[in-house]
Amino acid sequence: MLEGLYSTAAGMAAQTEQLSAIGNDLANLSTSGYHSERIAFSDLLYNPVEESGAVTTAGAGASASAIGRSATQGAVRITGNPLDVAIAGHGYLQVTLANGKAGLTRNGTLAIGAGGMLTDAKGNLLNPPIQVPTGVSESQLKIAADGTVTARGQTLGRIALVNVPSPAHLIASEGGMLSAGAESGQPVAATGAKLQQGALEESNVDLAGEMTLMVTTQRAYQLDASALQNESQMMSIANQLRA
Repeated sequence: MLEGLYSTAAGMAAQTEQLSAIGNDLANLSTSGYHSERIAFSDLLYNPVEESGAVTTAGAGASASAIGRSATQGAVRITGNPLDVAIAGHGYLQVTLANGKAGLTRNGTLAIGAGGMLTDAKGNLLNPPIQVPTGVSESQLKIAADGTVTARGQTLGRIALVNVPSPAHLIASEGGMLSAGAESGQPVAATGAKLQQGALEESNVDLAGEMTLMVTTQRAYQLDASALQNESQMMSIANQLRA
């Protein structure tokens, strides 16, 4: 009976992980460049168990784990803002975070920060850095498909697009910011990705799909909770019979 308790408890934990991912996706429904999280379920360890002289296997339920983010491109929305850039293809903007580490994002909402430095929406400096000279207005900035930034005929720098060998293993943090790790591999120049000035990639979260998944996940959690309660009652009855 203990195996039944372990299995149902593991199932509830797995469904909780799924609900957490759904909640994060819904919270970022309006975050430019955000890609929905992908969750996978797997069987937990199976062990040999001897029953009535025969050896069989008993599992301990299922577990859920994040396996990356959807690679589906979000819809491109024209904004007309010269500091907005949408990424077409597989690639990320690279920024320098407040802790000095590199961050990756598809949110192309740029701004001119202190000292005329180009930043992302959260004030993180682009990497490599690009400085806008004093007196140059946003409307004078031109951003080419390859990321080259010019103003008044002068080249100011180039917005680099990068990718990693295994994007599914990028480490996610708040607001769709990503960072590379040992499993994802280090950033390298992206191939085939281009920028579109005056536009933003919208979140690729499918609201209807997420709501449907949330309902089915909640029902699965309720079934696991009922099964856990039944297992507990059966153990209580068994203990009373022994007494």
